[in-house]
Amino acid sequence: MPLQFIIKTLRRKIVLYPIAGVAAASVTLILFSHLLIEASARGRTYSTVDEVPHARVGLVLGCSERLADGRQNLFFKYRTQAAAELFKAGKLDYILVSGDNSREGYDEPKDMKNALIRMEVPTDRIHCDFAGFRTLDSVVRAHKVFQEDGFLIISQAFHNKRALFIAEKKGISATAFNAKEVGKNHGTRTKIREIFAKVKTLLDVYLLRTEPRFYGPTQVIPDRQPQP
Repeated sequence: MPLQFIIKTLRRKIVLYPIAGVAAASVTLILFSHLLIEASARGRTYSTVDEVPHARVGLVLGCSERLADGRQNLFFKYRTQAAAELFKAGKLDYILVSGDNSREGYDEPKDMKNALIRMEVPTDRIHCDFAGFRTLDSVVRAHKVFQEDGFLIISQAFHNKRALFIAEKKGISATAFNAKEVGKNHGTRTKIREIFAKVKTLLDVYLLRTEPRFYGPTQVIPDRQPQP
């Protein structure tokens, strides 16, 4: 057997074995994060308005109103529609819209509020969290900054499960309502990104002990008489 062939074979094994090990560890971590988050959310989500218990506040998790190509973002549309429907059914007294407002001309909370107003949700029933830069920020700030516990998270099912996991690990009482799902042709990229977001969530909770980027002063949502 030529020496050159042996050297090439050894080099290939040295390179491939570490790569295989990293790949196996990555797959294991992805599966573990998925199973752990799924288990955490079991029995804490609702899919029909009738079955949802009343909550003082519904927390709508933010996203952009429009896609990069200008099309309507169906994740945005279905989340705001779900929030409006829950409010009109008397399941919520207030809606807290939480999203990113970190750059000029981009304001997720304002866009969500305007969408809810167009659906005839009263302005004074909508409150904005302008520092909900990520899911963890939105969930923790709803509890720490807005002083809410027992709130209802509103997003698509895959997103709700991760949010509920964060809430549980942060000692926050929350349930979730699953907004309408987005079809495969529209939401594939988002759902692929969610696979890695689950892994990042485990790292945030167990290893990095991540906190929201900002807290700031307390912003209590005042009590008013519910709509008749």
